[in-house]
Amino acid sequence: MDAGKIRLLAISGSLRAASFNTALLKAAQQLAPKDVDIILYTELGNLPFFNPDLEGAEPVSVLNFRALIKSVGGILIASPEYAHGVTGVMKNALDWVVSGEEFVGKPVALFNTSPRASHAYTALKETITVMSARIVDEASITVALMGTKLDAEGIVAHPEISQALQQSLIAFTKTIKFPAVDPQAED
Repeated sequence: MDAGKIRLLAISGSLRAASFNTALLKAAQQLAPKDVDIILYTELGNLPFFNPDLEGAEPVSVLNFRALIKSVGGILIASPEYAHGVTGVMKNALDWVVSGEEFVGKPVALFNTSPRASHAYTALKETITVMSARIVDEASITVALMGTKLDAEGIVAHPEISQALQQSLIAFTKTIKFPAVDPQAED
């Protein structure tokens, strides 16, 4: 990786091998601007169940997850909706970092692969906001992948979806490169 590149962490809330959410994030890796490296986090299923009693003695997998989050300029999250909620593995991962500083002020873009999955999207947005991360609305997108049978390569080849994804990534990296100045912070 070049020193001048922006590093993004992509987290899929699905453990399914043929996940549309994971496929969308893999397509994002391929469509990312040249100055952007997207790291796909593949260890979500290896994080142990959240246990606040382990605070200060977290397992190595949790420490590695936190270090990775801290090392990137922003986070892309694509998570399916299960029974009108966020997936258990996604919520578990967020619970492990809720008491840390890793998410504070971190830009986050949310990707939704089903227009019908609005409950989990809203819940995820609320959780991320409570964790003091910065949701980048102009980079958060919903694309209809359900029923398409598209994998990452199919998404890249699809004119409308790939264009929406590219525009999202451009908006997201622009926000990271040129963060808006908070007028209240200057007081």
